[in-house]
Amino acid sequence: MFALVLIAVVAGALAQRLAGLGFGLLVSPVLVVLLGPFDGVLIINLCGAASSLLILSRVWRFVDWQRYFRLALAAVAGVLPGAWLASNVPEAPLEICIGVLLFIALLVSQRLTRSSWHARGPVPLVGLGFSSGLMNAAAGVGGPAITAYAIATRWEQKSFSATLQPYFVTTGLSSLVSKYILSGGHVPALEGWQWLGILAAMVAGIVAGDLLSGRVHPGSVRRIVVGIAYLGAASTLAKGLVELAAV
Repeated sequence: MFALVLIAVVAGALAQRLAGLGFGLLVSPVLVVLLGPFDGVLIINLCGAASSLLILSRVWRFVDWQRYFRLALAAVAGVLPGAWLASNVPEAPLEICIGVLLFIALLVSQRLTRSSWHARGPVPLVGLGFSSGLMNAAAGVGGPAITAYAIATRWEQKSFSATLQPYFVTTGLSSLVSKYILSGGHVPALEGWQWLGILAAMVAGIVAGDLLSGRVHPGSVRRIVVGIAYLGAASTLAKGLVELAAV
């Protein structure tokens, strides 16, 4: 089981390095099914923040800091209700909620990709930033809502991908702190060697992404990530429904 966790972390870190996002989409369904919705998402928040921090040093000069601060402020406002959901909703309904949120996020982002709508003003920024923060804390998947904002505002890919890294550091750490406090100090029951294994897997994925950067088109990576995320959302939703039916 833990080998599957490590494989998912490598794949997520690889996608994050190549496409700027994808860690939560790839890893969330696997960890939620294997470790449970609360512990799984908590580890995703930690690893997502750490991987983005490692990647940030490579893309620092392309970050749009003004946009980052506005988006991060809206996202942090959404983290608290998301953390409350993660800390107070029972396991089976929470898994169902995570599966549904994944499906909604994927469908909305894909719909906007085909849309000619051009977002302007503060409302899309605040609304999608808030949604991203809430989903990051509750389900570990804050990327699709921000991708929707990037598509709707025609945000240039290199700047968008780079700006996501400090953004994910902020949302990941704020989600961690909020859930730690609201859960009464709960920490996933992993051994020390397992934490080190997750860290090593994350670094391995980023290094592999460095080697492949420029050779693989980010759009191709995103399509693969979305396909796997749909399968993961279905498995998470199915597990929650089965557990709820058994109660």
